[in-house]
Parts: sequence; C-alpha cells; structure tokens
Amino acid sequence: MEQQSRIKPVPPYLAIGLSTIVHGVSRRSEICENLDNIEDALRAAVEITNINMPVKIVALAEGALTGFTDEVFDIPHTLAAREIFIEIPGEETERLATLAREYETYIIAQCKARWPEVIADRYFNTMFVIDPKGRVVHKAAKNHVWCRERSCTPHDVYDRWVELFGDDIDAFYPVLKTNDIGNIGTICCSDGEYPEAVRALALNGAELVYRPSEAMPMTGSGYPGGGSWMVQNRGHAEFNSVYMLCPNVGPVYVHPRIRHPFDVGGGNSHIVNYRGEVISYQASGSNTMVAAIIDIESLRQFRVMNLNSNWTKDLRVELFKRMYEKPIHPKNLWLEQEPMHHAEVDEIYRGNIRRLMDRGAFTPPCHTAQGARCQSPPAAEEDWREIQKLWEQDE
Repeated sequence: MEQQSRIKPVPPYLAIGLSTIVHGVSRRSEICENLDNIEDALRAAVEITNINMPVKIVALAEGALTGFTDEVFDIPHTLAAREIFIEIPGEETERLATLAREYETYIIAQCKARWPEVIADRYFNTMFVIDPKGRVVHKAAKNHVWCRERSCTPHDVYDRWVELFGDDIDAFYPVLKTNDIGNIGTICCSDGEYPEAVRALALNGAELVYRPSEAMPMTGSGYPGGGSWMVQNRGHAEFNSVYMLCPNVGPVYVHPRIRHPFDVGGGNSHIVNYRGEVISYQASGSNTMVAAIIDIESLRQFRVMNLNSNWTKDLRVELFKRMYEKPIHPKNLWLEQEPMHHAEVDEIYRGNIRRLMDRGAFTPPCHTAQGARCQSPPAAEEDWREIQKLWEQDE
C-alpha cells in the first residue's frame, strides 16, 4: 500500500512516430544531412499535433540517421564500425538532445553504434532514449538481426555481454521506467519477429514498446497494408497489454548518384493500443507521421481490473521452460572474429535449419530445391573505396 500511495497518475499524452526520407551515408560526417531533415520534420510534426495534447514522445524510424549502406554494399564490419557509425552519447545525439530540450519531449531513436566498453571494432544496432533534459537515459541493443544485417548482437558476444551486464532479463531487454510517460521498452525491426522479445519487455514492466521499421515484402501483404509487420505488432500489443509505437523508414537515397529514392519499407507506420487495435496509421513514408493518444493510466487499470484478457497474469511458465534448453543459433559467433559477409552467414542459417530438421522440429519436404541465397558480391575494403566515390561531388 505504501508503494501504491507513491504512484502518481500519468496524464494522457501524444506520441508521434516520424517517417523521414533518408540519404545513405558513406562516412559519419554525412549524417548531418539526415539530422537536418529530421529536425525540419520533427518541428512540423510537433507543431501540427500539439494543439490537441502535449507531445511527450517523438520516435524516429530505423535508418533515419544513416540509411543502410553497410547492408546494401555488404562492406566489412570493422570498416563500417570505424568510418560510418557513431557513439552514444555523441555529437549526433546532442543534435537530437537540443530538440528534446526545446520541445520538452522524449526522443526515441535508433542508430548503429560502437560500444567500445563491450568490444572493440564492432557496432551494435542500438536503440536509445533522450529525455526532456537532453540526457541519454536508455540504451538497448537489437537482439535479432535479419539475414542481410551484419550488426553485432549481445548473443554474438554473449560471454562478454554477460560478464559486463549479467544474464537476467534486464541485461537483454531493459526498460526505461519514468513518472511522466510510463515504462518504455525498445526493440527494432527483426526483434519483433519473435514473440519472446515483447513478452520479455512486458515481464520487465514495459507499457509502451518502440519497434521501428520493416521492409518489403513484410509490410506489403493484406489490405490496406502493413503486412505481417502490422499483424505481429497487433499481436504483441494484444498478448502483452502494451502500446506498440511503430514508425517506418521513408524512401532511401542509397547513394547520391541515384536519381530517385527507393521506398524499401513501403510506409505503413502505425500505433497500436493495448487491445491490439490500430489507433493511428499512415500509408506514406515520405516525411510524415503517425500520432495517437497514449493513456498509461487506462492501461494500468486494464491490467489490474481484468480477470480475462490481461493474459500475462496467468502464464503457466513451468510448461515452457524446457523449450529453450537446446540451442538453435550459435552464440559467441563474433567474439573472436569479425562478422562475416552475407553469403558466408547464409551458411550459418542453413545450419540452423538442418539442426531443426535433425531434431524433428522441421519436417523435410519431399523434394529439395535451391533456397534463398545472396545474389550480389561482397565489397572488400578496396571495393568500398571505389564505391565511396559515388558520394564525391561532381567537378
């Protein structure tokens, strides 16, 4: 009762998910062009919506700062770590911090970033939160990457990560707990392909989960759109009684010589309430937004008053604990060696598939056919130096 008496209600507020057109970068200094665009879009979004209710969260999409140069060109991991990506905090987060202070809002963002305190010459796909005073108050690493992303994950350096942060739920799925916007969890793109990710955040106290960006074809099926990305986010919200805040990346200029940006995500940003209902949706991804009222007090009442559809309360956890005892994807892959190129990592995924067939989890098909494969060559450092010339200004 004493703890309950100290809890103050969180007034409803507006959350914005921002979609911006992105210029892929070849070096860290070029991020400023994307930050200029983010600033313009953020100012427009806040000043359009704040006549309704105070804006307390502005969330950026994955790739908003840098694009996806490392993935598109399959360049060596350590080269990208040294030349393209950032530290958090750093000069780029300070640009966002200035806006957070000016508008007295939290900014939730993503960028691939070095974590030298964990391991040298690696970058992690990192989510972070800046508070209204301009402080970085939350950092979390993406735990699952798609098959064409070579970011390092905590699982890839598992022994080192556990040495620094421990092995409890907070080490991998930390939650920012605040008095004014509730409890915020962060995942990114491929993280949300796994139901365990948002369940872990919910069990750690999350009330709103940020999950930015997804690419075609995952966003394109169904009508009016959103595809499996929206299906997953509605499921995460419904199964865990959380809000889902899901801005998608806008069209991307892969390099400066490309005439038209490529809309890799297909728009379809959305915000989902804790009953799995879409409360804001935007088909376009071109410098636009989703915005919705977040009512944390209502969510808290729903969780404690309801005896039926707040599902987390009656999990029979003992039934599931044996399910994950046998490893599937190998840990510590990049603890001693640099993350490999796309085609080489494809073989790791194929090994995982064979492992599941051997266990009887996957039943093999009658006929064997060639599966998905990497169809473009990797870029060695000398190749990358030629590719970088695309960013050089014409004489």
